[in-house]
Amino acid sequence: MPKLFERTVYSELLEWKNHWSKDYALLVEGARRVGKSTVVKEFSEKEFKSALIIDFYKPKPGTIELFNRYGNEYNRLFTELQALYSVELYLGESVIVFDEIQLFPRAREMIKGLVEDGRYCYIETGSLITVLSNAAKIMIPSEEYRIDMYPMSFEEFCWAVGASSKYDYAKNCFEQGKQMGVMHRELMELFKTYMMIGGFPQSVSKFIESQRYSDCERVKKGILQLYHEDLSKIPVKNGDVAKRIFDSVPALLSKHEKRFRPGIIKKGSRTSNYENSLLWLDDAHICNLCWEINEPQSAINLTIEEKSLKCYMLDTGLLLTQSFGSNILNSDEVQAAFVKNKLNLNEGMIFENAVSQELKCRGIELRFTKFARDEKHVYEVDFIVGGKKPVPIEVKSGDSSRHTSLDSLLERNKGRITKAYIVHGKDVKKEGKITYLPIYMVGFLANSLSNRKSA
Repeated sequence: MPKLFERTVYSELLEWKNHWSKDYALLVEGARRVGKSTVVKEFSEKEFKSALIIDFYKPKPGTIELFNRYGNEYNRLFTELQALYSVELYLGESVIVFDEIQLFPRAREMIKGLVEDGRYCYIETGSLITVLSNAAKIMIPSEEYRIDMYPMSFEEFCWAVGASSKYDYAKNCFEQGKQMGVMHRELMELFKTYMMIGGFPQSVSKFIESQRYSDCERVKKGILQLYHEDLSKIPVKNGDVAKRIFDSVPALLSKHEKRFRPGIIKKGSRTSNYENSLLWLDDAHICNLCWEINEPQSAINLTIEEKSLKCYMLDTGLLLTQSFGSNILNSDEVQAAFVKNKLNLNEGMIFENAVSQELKCRGIELRFTKFARDEKHVYEVDFIVGGKKPVPIEVKSGDSSRHTSLDSLLERNKGRITKAYIVHGKDVKKEGKITYLPIYMVGFLANSLSNRKSA
């Protein structure tokens, strides 16, 4: 049985149940293995008088036949399902869960009528690649309340490994603008452990069980294989292109110029050749796309440069697995060296991917900006968070004392930008408009920015 971890998405499920469940079915979407089925099962059994859970990956014999035969006869359908699954349903107090809904699109197409019928609540879960692939085959119901689910954040990881008090201490320091002091090194090592293990519940569970990085590596390699299989199913021209882009993410991010360069995929090609595949990767949450904007302003999306983007991995642990390749990460000593900062590795791309992951799972759109001061000087700032007062974020894995790009952006936008952040590997510090934050605090920053009234 999958290990139950506390997940922040649970509060979103409660919001749906308390305010929207009479008019909408809940659709929990996300990439494979992020924990959708586990949290939905826990929620359904805890928050409803009864739950009838249908797993379309392994449905009980006769389930599909019942839907095909009685899809328009709800009285008979509910009677037969209760008998087949040995679950009693109560009017207005029970939930029916369609797990892995992408494997039986007919059930999703029925949602409109089931919600209008009003006897029970409905929850659907789906892995996004195949949800999107199969959507073309049915009439998509408008009666869906959608929630995106991502790999575990650093906050959720700390809950899982029993480090809540350390996380809470860091949160207090962030809110008060205080330095961490002697606790800083410990939190940095904990965050690096998180980056190495990744946020997939199965990987975290394996680490808690064995305390071996190599065991987590086997889990992540299995997940990579699943993603390769899913990507081969994308119904777009040259369907293997998405897989090639996915496999090229470490190479793209390892360069000083991290923007997507089509030449890495195929010499002489253009970004427009890969637009559909890139959008599929983003929609499926397997990759997180970060689009360039020309001007940091409140309506940040008005200045998007559609042909310029960066492509991050959904999970930093998965990025590390891809980066090393072959069997090098089977050595626990190699992984421990990374956590202890004793491994020669391009940490810049790892830090930047981790920041993108923490921003994305809190609902923040990923944007960056690039600008020229003159013909010889072109600057780039890693992330820009929109709002009435846009907030730039620069990521530094090494020396954070030099930040010419950020300084130039602040100079160009004196009235528009009033504060900026540098996320680095050192303790809290403030210099004028710039606040330096250790990378393990980026979740607090993301929460504060996503909750701004002006955002």
